[in-house]
Amino acid sequence: MSRGPRIAIALAYGIANHALFVVAIGVMVMALHGGLGLGLGRLEGGAALAANTLLALQFPLIHSFLLARRGRGVLARLAPRALGSALAPTTFAALASAQLLVTFLCWSPSGIVLFEATGGTRWVFEGLFAASWLFLVKALYDAGLPIQTGSIGWTAVLRGDRPDFGTFPTAGLFRICRQPVYLAFAATLWTGPVLTLDRLALAVAWTAYCIVGPLHKERRYLSHYGNLYSNYRRSVPYILPGFRP
Repeated sequence: MSRGPRIAIALAYGIANHALFVVAIGVMVMALHGGLGLGLGRLEGGAALAANTLLALQFPLIHSFLLARRGRGVLARLAPRALGSALAPTTFAALASAQLLVTFLCWSPSGIVLFEATGGTRWVFEGLFAASWLFLVKALYDAGLPIQTGSIGWTAVLRGDRPDFGTFPTAGLFRICRQPVYLAFAATLWTGPVLTLDRLALAVAWTAYCIVGPLHKERRYLSHYGNLYSNYRRSVPYILPGFRP
């Protein structure tokens, strides 16, 4: 592919991906802060339960599929053939953002409030909620922002190069646990000042994924890095710092 079209495609994918990322994170913050009352879905009863269950499940299931070998093949086909593999990280990040948007915007709120912090207690929960997001930002930074945000794909295409993923991260938060991104993501689900039945259900479902999902990634790392990752696993806890089952 000639230079002009390649650059245009890289920029288009990059702009679309990062715009989706910013909007998705903003919507997720507001939705979790308000106990998922932001959802535009208007279903009730069994229909709402079925729809919300599908919304809660689609993120971990599709996310896991796209990280598998067959899923990576699908990602490669979502861009022009010559650039599909290089743009796969960008496409993956964009799809993940779209999944978050679909979940929180299409959710049908039950309106059942289990707990809402007030007075001084609310400030405590507000602080915990803000801290959980700062924790997530730090974890994403330590994991490599270009990989986590998908910029590693479109910037490589922009240069006419291939993405360089390097080795697995071991610095920063990765010194105290192997999956700080998943731990921080789970923390954002539990720390908002408004706990509704909806947020509780989503927090349980997605926290379970945060515990189980990384096991597939660890198997890939063991296959790719062998003893190097095996030694890292033996010296650093899985997801809870200081906890070794």
